[in-house]
Amino acid sequence: MTETTFDVRIWDVLVKNGRPRKDGKPRKKSYVVRWIVAGKVFPETYATSTLAESFRSNLIVAQRNGEAFRVIDGLPVSMARVLNDQPWFTFAQAYVDMKWRRAAAKSRSGNADALATATLALLASRRGKPDDAVLRRAMTGWAFNTNRRDASKPPHVEDALRWLGSNTVNVSRLDNLTTLRGVLDQLALKMDGKAAAAKTVYRKRAVVFNALEYAVEDLLVKNRLPEVKWTAPKRVRAIDTRVVVNTKQGPQLLAAVADQKVMRVPAGSSEPVIVERRSSGPRLVACFATMYYSALRPEEAVMLRDVDLKLPRKGWGELPLSETAPIAGAAWTDTGDRRDRRQLKQRAKGEVRPVPCPPPLTAMLHRHIEEYGVVDDGRLFRSMDGGDVAESTLARVWDKARKAVLTPEEYRAPLARRPYDLRHACVSTWLAAGVQPAQIAAWAGHSVAVLHEVYAKVLAGLEEVALAKIARFLGLPEDEE
Repeated sequence: MTETTFDVRIWDVLVKNGRPRKDGKPRKKSYVVRWIVAGKVFPETYATSTLAESFRSNLIVAQRNGEAFRVIDGLPVSMARVLNDQPWFTFAQAYVDMKWRRAAAKSRSGNADALATATLALLASRRGKPDDAVLRRAMTGWAFNTNRRDASKPPHVEDALRWLGSNTVNVSRLDNLTTLRGVLDQLALKMDGKAAAAKTVYRKRAVVFNALEYAVEDLLVKNRLPEVKWTAPKRVRAIDTRVVVNTKQGPQLLAAVADQKVMRVPAGSSEPVIVERRSSGPRLVACFATMYYSALRPEEAVMLRDVDLKLPRKGWGELPLSETAPIAGAAWTDTGDRRDRRQLKQRAKGEVRPVPCPPPLTAMLHRHIEEYGVVDDGRLFRSMDGGDVAESTLARVWDKARKAVLTPEEYRAPLARRPYDLRHACVSTWLAAGVQPAQIAAWAGHSVAVLHEVYAKVLAGLEEVALAKIARFLGLPEDEE
């Protein structure tokens, strides 16, 4: 942030007559405003006394209002911001560049998505405007991607970026509540004009809020986004208890994953036959099991390595997790891979989160290593060709398992629709078993507050059990429980 000070002295306007011309006629007078900021003299010369007095008056007003002055150019912060004003599109790219180096790949993608949406509400003109889809592609594909901004682009993208460069409002307009309300309204919509999911709206609003905080450093006096009277969509963070499988369905689904085989129809036959056991299912069953038995996130499960295993031959073990690899897209990672390998969510690099490994999972992990081994970097799970496990592969294998185990009604219902729902089932099981919430939160990798918010319905369902335990501990008669 630019250094500022309140050590300011403002002098009277100095009148300079200038040297006489060769013909003897006097030169025009000039008027100099001089002031000292942190011991450094700053002069500004004007052609008329009116202009000089006006500038000096602005300096005095700023000083009397208790405003800080910038050491670098001697200007009051408010005056400097007016002079530094710039188009929103230019500023948004600068913000992306500022965040890029330390941001996770998914955060980079999310920033670009949010800023592209906000930009559509900050257009200064619609004359000659390209289609919204083209503008959005130009922004998320190039303008708001630091690594790709200077890469070659299709001609229509070049045209769209050129148009954006000249047709967004200045950042100073974001001091206007009506303008900000328009931005929030835009964030609440999808490209087709329908309402966006509440979670998406909150995520995008957070990006815009952070960008405005950055603008306060040099361009805005204040971030006024919180002042906007705007009703945000209601966000539901609690899990839908309908997605949670019970202790019978969970193992059945894992068994269905293990039993998946490739089916092929030979020439001249109308019936498929099993020709080989070459399928992603068997080599991924232990991956799904880590989500069901140890509450790993999918991006944590696919990065499980041999160094993350503390397993006896049988019984309870431990998984000291230290890495994750969320899907972000090759355009957003530093390596060009679709998965962004990094430290655990909301943890420092190198920090470890130990998770219990129940006996069934211990046995499955041993079987997996015996049958499939590990790759050079120690990873247990990989694709058929040895690469990272694709999100689409997990989804496809899991969908086949659901079809095989669930009834048609259950399959159409939300029950375990996503692999991530296995994590919900695990945490719900821990809660039902009476494990302390603080311990569960530590194992799951989030705070106790999040645990209570997300699993509120599960906790509510355990209240009667808890009351009965207290009653028995107090020795109360059954009719008083």
